[in-house]
Amino acid sequence: MAKSAPFVWLDGKLVSWEQATMHVATECVLRGENVFEGIRAYWSEAEQELFLFRHADHIARLRQGAKIMRMTIPYSDTEIEAASLELIRACGYSGQVHYRPVAYFDMGNLTDYLPSEIRTGMFILAFSMPTTKAVHEGVASCVSTWRRNSDLASPSRIKAGSNYHNSRLAYIDARLNGFQIPILLNEAGKVAEGPGACFMMVRHGKLITPPVTADILESITRETLIELARAELGLEVIERDIDRTELYICDEAFFCGSGHEVTPINSVDRYEVGDGKPGPLTRRIQKLYFDVVSGAVPQYRHWLRPVLGGAARASAAE
Repeated sequence: MAKSAPFVWLDGKLVSWEQATMHVATECVLRGENVFEGIRAYWSEAEQELFLFRHADHIARLRQGAKIMRMTIPYSDTEIEAASLELIRACGYSGQVHYRPVAYFDMGNLTDYLPSEIRTGMFILAFSMPTTKAVHEGVASCVSTWRRNSDLASPSRIKAGSNYHNSRLAYIDARLNGFQIPILLNEAGKVAEGPGACFMMVRHGKLITPPVTADILESITRETLIELARAELGLEVIERDIDRTELYICDEAFFCGSGHEVTPINSVDRYEVGDGKPGPLTRRIQKLYFDVVSGAVPQYRHWLRPVLGGAARASAAE
């Protein structure tokens, strides 16, 4: 079933789900010419508050992708934040939310238009999105037969809609072969990432992840976990190339991203990872991550933006 919501923010105003339309001739529709962010908002039961997680960092990355695409976003950071808050409040969400600001090209002359020759619009989608069963239970992964987009062709550094055709090919191939979330290698044959999440593994007590030069998205969740693992768990974190065969002998592994959060990997190509279930270090990282995003760790509150005002009311009452 397709996702739906009460409202969408489209080109400067809230509209109903049914009214959120654009012409089929837009470059966004025809060629997937857009850049977007997938951002989470987390509910704090203790504070009765919903928190945007690292919203400003996501919008900075949105602008980074737009710059490479030679796209000029027609709204300021303040306007995008206000629009996101307005939409989430209007939809009445009080649980976990996944929202998606999208900058898109309207109608242009084939693909050779300059930025000044085409209108750039923006919309924001917001959906209720609880944590999935896979986050608790783990997934069966495989190495995809498809390679990750090359930085010299369709850079994975850009979070663009068109790049996700590559992701879908990998996903469908994996599902048809009895797996859940695949791992893509880059053109050099080294581990890149999943179709919509970065990859991390544990070997000999060290957390290892591919570098940002391995044809991966510069993931904010990945960056978050690296910082938390070092500062809070005292782990050594190594950013380096990973060979395919290392996937078969690692102690633990997981995907990480705004959508997948921290999803354990139980097996790769039917080789068990560790004992074939989510590992203890993965569980510790998961718990720390969820504590941080829900506002339970004071030193990381600067990453959070309250949506409903409950946190502000609680502070005033104290």
